[in-house]
Amino acid sequence: FINGAAPWPAHRSATVKMHPGAQACVLALDPHASAAASLQGSTNVAMSNCVIAANSDASDAVSRGGSAQVSAGCVSTVGGTSGLLPPSANLACGAPLEHQYASFDPLADIVPPPYTFCLPVPNGKTYTLSPGTYCDKTLSGNITLNPGVYILRGVTLKPGGNGSLTGHGVTIFLMEGAQIYINANEKVDLSPPTSGPYAGITIFENHGNTSALTLNGGANSVISGFVYAPDAAISFAGNSDMSGQGDCLRLVGLTVQMTGNSSIKTDCTAVFGNREMYAGRLITLVK
Repeated sequence: FINGAAPWPAHRSATVKMHPGAQACVLALDPHASAAASLQGSTNVAMSNCVIAANSDASDAVSRGGSAQVSAGCVSTVGGTSGLLPPSANLACGAPLEHQYASFDPLADIVPPPYTFCLPVPNGKTYTLSPGTYCDKTLSGNITLNPGVYILRGVTLKPGGNGSLTGHGVTIFLMEGAQIYINANEKVDLSPPTSGPYAGITIFENHGNTSALTLNGGANSVISGFVYAPDAAISFAGNSDMSGQGDCLRLVGLTVQMTGNSSIKTDCTAVFGNREMYAGRLITLVK
């Protein structure tokens, strides 16, 4: 500065832009849980070009144990990882990405539809349901869902021994403690609508519902679309019989545990109606 000169204020500013990261197939939302995303037992998880993500800051936010084998595009977590070393883990990115930014909740803006009056459930062990609201019942047997939106209030959807659950072009909203339990000897074949406000969403457990989702289907079982339980645990067991069948599946839960064999792919634009989810986020300097 020159003696006697008036002060010359200086101002600096910067603008940054936030972008989503790579496509993700599994996302655990819990911010602090140990093993928020867990790959255990004899599972063989194949997610070519797809990321397993966890928003937990725990040192083992994504954990592999037992004889589990993992093949994925990458692993991204706010915290650390456990057991994800070769030869048990084959990551296209080379090594897990630890201490990353949290991933965006892909369905945070989805609002469930309003309730309608409670519809009756047909008698018998084999029946077909139409879209609408069903209340305070246990749905079991061989169940077929016509295409559309289903609101389950306090319902337990549990096909039971040798039962089945089939629905194409369906979105199932789990409200007021409603839950789905699919056992290993039951067949499930579910896919979402590909257009409309709930495109790509197969199962949506409402915020505040803490009922665990258990998806352990048997032979020839297939689930595609988003399975979403932001405040509950998801247990997905592919075994040798159930997976995305190379199809399009996205698991988003408070925590996610995978056992058995699971094969999930990334190119799912047609199935999801342009809905996707991404791991972490990138921040770039614009100016």
